[in-house]
Amino acid sequence: MAVDMGETEFEAAVSDALDAVPPGLMAMLDNVVILVEDEPEGAEKDLLGLYQGTALTDRGWEYGGVLPDTITIYRGPTLRMCSSTEEVIEEVAVTVVHEIAHHFGIEEHRLHELGWG
Repeated sequence: MAVDMGETEFEAAVSDALDAVPPGLMAMLDNVVILVEDEPEGAEKDLLGLYQGTALTDRGWEYGGVLPDTITIYRGPTLRMCSSTEEVIEEVAVTVVHEIAHHFGIEEHRLHELGWG
């Protein structure tokens, strides 16, 4: 059964998750925006978060003049997979860290090895 959590409360959970990321790490984010959407587009309806852009480790001297990378946290899939508000808050925190890690060039398999996937 999905958790009943409004947009404002879910956005607050994302904001709290971002506040929990160490300030030094947040300061290293470069040209990235964090969004909250209700549902992912396409076939992956259970996607909790998505990083789109060029990871810091892949940026070379030619990188510049581009739109910001995006980290999107999806409300619908998160609420459907969780059974309590506390579980939503925990899952949002994990998803935020997971997607920020992609911005820093950490691959999916490594995140799973570290317990973040």
